[in-house]
Order: sequence, then structure tokens, then C-alpha cells
Amino acid sequence: MEKEKSGFFARLKNGLNKTRINLLDGLDGVFHGFSTIDDDFYEELEEVLVMADIGVVTSSEIIEEIKTLVKVEHIKNPEDCRDYLINLLSERINTHTDDYSFENEKSIIFVIGVNGVGKTTTIGKLAHNFKEDNKKVLIAAADTFRAAATEQLEAWAERVNVPMVKAKEGTDPASVIFDALQSAKAKDVDILLCDTAGRLHNKKNLMEELKKMNRVIDREFPGIHRENFLVLDASTGQNALNQAKEFKEACDITGIILTKMDGTAKGGIAIAIWQELKIPVKYIGVGEGIEDLQKFDSKSFVSAIFDNENN
Repeated sequence: MEKEKSGFFARLKNGLNKTRINLLDGLDGVFHGFSTIDDDFYEELEEVLVMADIGVVTSSEIIEEIKTLVKVEHIKNPEDCRDYLINLLSERINTHTDDYSFENEKSIIFVIGVNGVGKTTTIGKLAHNFKEDNKKVLIAAADTFRAAATEQLEAWAERVNVPMVKAKEGTDPASVIFDALQSAKAKDVDILLCDTAGRLHNKKNLMEELKKMNRVIDREFPGIHRENFLVLDASTGQNALNQAKEFKEACDITGIILTKMDGTAKGGIAIAIWQELKIPVKYIGVGEGIEDLQKFDSKSFVSAIFDNENN
């Protein structure tokens, strides 16, 4: 178990390398560049946090809390603020055990997101992870509007050896969900993963499509637990946050999946999303490997960024 935990942390740390270098270089410049704690110190520290895409609002709040701690604890050395900063960042994205309660009951998961964020790959990796946890998994190819969507998803289903329900291009997505539910019941499936159309140019269309699919579920499989996971490309930074805000207006997002964390120096977007939208980040992609989609843990995340395996 300890070896598995160490391997998990190593992959996480490696995947967050660009974010770590960006943030630590900036913080080292602040903590070692100032001999006293003054307004200039706070201004520089806040700028480093903003540049890591932690967000203007969140960064400002963190600075105010550090100011209070400095007064209360009578801190004089800037370097002594480092541990306080780590704790404050971790608190901003505290994960809860019930974020993954869906794993313990029969669940249907809609995977939502615009094209290009890694949605298909994410579904494949989720299917792999669930299967590794001895769950019976089924994939529903309900994105019937994009020509290559079904073929790409089918390739992943074959790779991870998970069955998939599909239909011809242009088929009503709700009918795919209907067929998938019948199969899920017949095979006693634990988790049904459903791809959805990758578009948001018309929120009303998205809402109506999801409502129609949910009505089918209400009728065919009442009581099944439901999740709406939104996939975002972390490398787009604040654009990812804006996408999350748009999708939140269109449907009830229960979890965020951040992909391509290994390709960005702005991994702080995970903190900004949780802090501003109060939607839990449930998984992060820290590499291209099939094992590199990991459950999100705030302490491990912050420790990996600060190069500190202490949990």
C-alpha cells in the first residue's frame, strides 16, 4: 500500500512539474527576496498566485488571511509564511469522502464538455479505473452528432475491454441511453458512462437534451444515482473557469475533471474553480498514460506542487 501511494505521488508530482516550477520559482523569489514583511512583499506574493491562475479573488483572500496570521502570530520572517500559504491553499480545495459515494451504488455518469478537452480519452480512462476497482462498467456513445466520436470511443472501449452501446450518426441521444439502460440492467452494470455532445453554443439545446435523457432514465431505471462530470482542459487557464461557469448555468455539474495538467504551468486553476464555483474537482489528468487520470486529493495536490510528500 505504501509503495502504491508513493507511485501515485510520484506520477502526480511529475504531472504537475510545470505548475510547480512556475509557482516555486515565483515564491522563492518573494520569500528570499524580502527581508521584512511589508506591503511590497504582499503585493509580490499575490502576483505570483495570480500568475499561477489561482484567481484574483482567491489570491486576494489568501493574502488577507496571511496578513491576519502575521499580526496574530507576530511573524517577522517572510519565509515563515510558506507553511501558512500551503495550508491556506489546501483548505481552499478540501476534498470530501462523499465526493466518490457514487462508486458504492449503481450510477450513471454523464460526461460533458466541449470538443477538444479530452472528453473521449477521459471516458476511456475512467472506464479503466472503475474496472480496476472491480466495477462492472458499460459505455454509452450518446454523442451522435460528431462523426468520429463513436469510432474514437469504441477504440477506447476495446482498449480497456469494456462493452459499449452505440448507434448510427444522427440518432437521438436519448434512444442510445434507452438501449444502454436495458443493457446495464441485463448485465447488472455498476457504472454506466455516457458520452454527450461536445457543444455549448446553445445552452437551451444542451439543457433540453439532458432533460430528455434524464426522463428516459426516470422511466427505465428510477432511483439510479446520477452524476454530471464536466471535462475541462486545464491548460486553457481562465478560459476553463469561464467554460465551467457557462456549463453550470446549463446543467447541474456534480464534479470537474481537469485534463492536461501536465501540459500547463497554471495548475492553480483547480483552486480557482473550486473556490469560485464550489464544484469539487474529482479527477485530474497528469499524463498521457492510462493510469494518469487520478482521483483528486487536495493535500496530495498541494504537496506535489510544493515538492513535499508529507501526507
